[in-house]
Amino acid sequence: MRESEASDAVTSALNIGYRRIDTAENYQNEQAVGLGLRNSGVPRDEVFVTTKFNKQWHSATGVRQALQNSLNRLGLDYLDLFLIHWPNPEQGTFVQAFTEMQKLVDEGVIRAAGVSNFKPAQLQVLLDAGLTPAVNQIQLDPERRSAPWQAFNTEHGVLTEAYSPLGRGKSEFLQHPALVQIAAAHAKTPAQVTLRWHVQSGRAAAPKSANPLRQAENLDIFDFEISTAQMAQIEALDTGAGPFTDSDEFGH
Repeated sequence: MRESEASDAVTSALNIGYRRIDTAENYQNEQAVGLGLRNSGVPRDEVFVTTKFNKQWHSATGVRQALQNSLNRLGLDYLDLFLIHWPNPEQGTFVQAFTEMQKLVDEGVIRAAGVSNFKPAQLQVLLDAGLTPAVNQIQLDPERRSAPWQAFNTEHGVLTEAYSPLGRGKSEFLQHPALVQIAAAHAKTPAQVTLRWHVQSGRAAAPKSANPLRQAENLDIFDFEISTAQMAQIEALDTGAGPFTDSDEFGH
């Protein structure tokens, strides 16, 4: 996506009513995100901004440099949430990185520190060091619920946030008869029902769209409620598969 398209997408989303923006160093769009935020005219203190940093910054001095780099690109003076994008366990330095992130929280330059793509065993390493992330952002949708990850997060007071909450590409589960039937019962789309399922399950969800119509659709999920039986039908779509990418083997 070109910079102008990315900034326009952010401005559109904020004007529609979104108040949460998720980006990352690796997406190479932080500058455009900052421009979109400024162009929207929405006050900074009304918007929750999250970004993530790469493995080259997994050190005390590195984390501080990563933060300054992101703030410069975004044109901001603080972040609401700063995440380690991938654990990169072979590097063995994410504890050092998160220790410094907690200091940044104490200093007030980030409001919260979290992680992304951390398996329970990787999260346990942080917990053993006396460190508890506010959030663990993981790939999660009805077919890939990663239930053990969610349970571990909840047990230890870590909020689960779903990225790719509607799946990736042409997600077949959005055409599943059970989901289509639930959507029809509420006069909503299967995507809206899926996002409502995330919210009712107590998770945060970060859908991605640059289309203003789709953005508006994704936000229009707070005027209905899925029944307990319908929630169970959606959860029955789980295949038991985890995220597409193994965080023991991949990272940046």
